[in-house]
Amino acid sequence: MEGLKLIRGILIFVFILLTACSNQQGKENSFEAQKTTTNQQPQSILQKLKVPWAMAKHKDTFYISERDGTIVSWNETTNQFHRSQVKTNKPIHHEGEGGFLGIELTPNFEQSHQAYAYHTYKENGNTFNRVILIQKKGETWEEVSALLEGIPGSTIHNGGRIKIGPDQKLYVTVGDAALRENAQDLNSLSGKILRMELDGSIQGDNPFKNSYVYSYGHRNPQGLAWDEHGTMYSTEHGQSAHDEINQIKPGANYGWPIIEGNTRKQGMETPIFQTGNTTWAPSGIQYKDGKIYIATLRGEKLRIFDLKEKSSTYVRGDFGRIRDVYIEGDNLYFISNNLDGRGTPAADDDQLWKMDIKEIK
Repeated sequence: MEGLKLIRGILIFVFILLTACSNQQGKENSFEAQKTTTNQQPQSILQKLKVPWAMAKHKDTFYISERDGTIVSWNETTNQFHRSQVKTNKPIHHEGEGGFLGIELTPNFEQSHQAYAYHTYKENGNTFNRVILIQKKGETWEEVSALLEGIPGSTIHNGGRIKIGPDQKLYVTVGDAALRENAQDLNSLSGKILRMELDGSIQGDNPFKNSYVYSYGHRNPQGLAWDEHGTMYSTEHGQSAHDEINQIKPGANYGWPIIEGNTRKQGMETPIFQTGNTTWAPSGIQYKDGKIYIATLRGEKLRIFDLKEKSSTYVRGDFGRIRDVYIEGDNLYFISNNLDGRGTPAADDDQLWKMDIKEIK
């Protein structure tokens, strides 16, 4: 009898131990078991875009970059639509993940009709990227000046997001251009987040003297956003899953290709969140009220990451690949990217979607 009691006690102990391990594993991998978050289906408000990449907005008009070198302007109130060619001094090279990528309107856009843009080009058989200033002139956009050229490029990992920060400096994400070792080389612009004045000159208080480099050790960062305190966040593609959300600090090393995901090494930053064995392929992001809204490509969802809870949810819907997101007041917009050769296009793709952010629970 005593022997049976002993065996029973051992079995109960093993059961409790296994249950505890199972619960702990579930907690550590909570990103794979998220709830959906909306009572409202997003509305498709613009269709037939051609591989869109980034969007900006002035008053009621959207400006959406398309990878082959065009910008769509569309007025949400009047429904006026126009697709304009972008004339650059060096031809836009649309191959793989390259092409006409990020855009950002200048602070005085109403008077200047100018915007910053990032695009891929070929020179002497090599692929590069450049940051330029363009101006809307009638039915076209024309290059005004080049701010930075010779940024290493490739058919993959070009980065391409371009944003004006709360400090009124221009920030640019650059991928490793498939040469991973360059992400750790401070003499290379590959695998970096760059910071410059709005005229393209090097900012005097950048962390590295006479350098555009603001942070390094990045694989393929494609999202940039700031919270109300000026804290900067970026999203980054992992090598095989392990996509990251990073809090960006000046001069910090984010580890690629030495570490990624939750791997730690002295002198290198670990992300505030990583997706484990799940792939999101995060692209454009926006911040609002303690949450980061993330366009995901492979993940094919609009994800919402709560910075306080360190947890994510997503918007239900069949949108396919999502490239960029934009928030204005209570309106949330995002663009699909199913015509980029990696998606499964619907009849009206690519599309601009809209929803009320208050409907996201």
